[in-house]
Amino acid sequence: MSKRASVMRKVASSKLFVSEPPPEWFGNGPNPVKDPTWSNGNWLKSRFHFSFAEYSGPFSEFGVLRVMNDDLVQPFRGFGTHPHRDMEIVTYVVEGALTHKDSEGNEETLGPGSVQFMSAGTGIRHSEGNPKGDSPLRFIQSWIKPRRSCLKPNYGSATGCDCEDKFARIVADWDDPTASDVKVRVHQDINGYATETKKDLVFDLAEGRQAYCLCVEGSVDVKDDTAAKKQALSLERHDAVELYGPLHLTFAPQVAAHLLIFEMAKTPGAGRPDAEEA
Repeated sequence: MSKRASVMRKVASSKLFVSEPPPEWFGNGPNPVKDPTWSNGNWLKSRFHFSFAEYSGPFSEFGVLRVMNDDLVQPFRGFGTHPHRDMEIVTYVVEGALTHKDSEGNEETLGPGSVQFMSAGTGIRHSEGNPKGDSPLRFIQSWIKPRRSCLKPNYGSATGCDCEDKFARIVADWDDPTASDVKVRVHQDINGYATETKKDLVFDLAEGRQAYCLCVEGSVDVKDDTAAKKQALSLERHDAVELYGPLHLTFAPQVAAHLLIFEMAKTPGAGRPDAEEA
């Protein structure tokens, strides 16, 4: 079986590019020599799942998922005002507090479990960062290619997502009539799911669909019972897995697991060339 035909392919955290840019790149002051509230020596530590910023690799996207960055931002640091255009941006807050302010007049602070979206469309400027002085901020930011360009800029968020012991749909397509209860909507055929669980959970991935799953925290075994050759792999914190349907998956946590999944239409040739077959 070729790598591209494999239906489960692991992306180990060791394969991710780790970025720690100088603080002045985004309008921050010098890093402190010693600060007990900091969990990292640099103001930002970001893990790139695809080519981004100073990193140019052979894998630039997964289907319509163009960016997935796992960012750790230290207290009183952030990204100064900068522009975006023609991209759907979804941010999932893992820990700490995330502030957002944009050129459309939107401004708010979001805590753990919150989801934020921004349709950049014809153009928008925003800043985001960690306003708290006593704890780091961690968030997963994903960029999704919209189905059409030059959309009207838009912003929204959802707080208090209930994802305990279930896969909660936290992101959906604006054109999906079944998603009226999902607050975060984007202009693309994609669904986002999150869970925090100690229990085994089932996830079905249909024929013609693919998904990218990130193990945000904890560890989990992922098993597929549909293939002629049964497949299984294990994920630890920061690992990910590419999934290609049809699959009937069981996610079995070894300890409490926190997972984030983006599910979308299958794209020929999708996936990282260095991913590992199950």
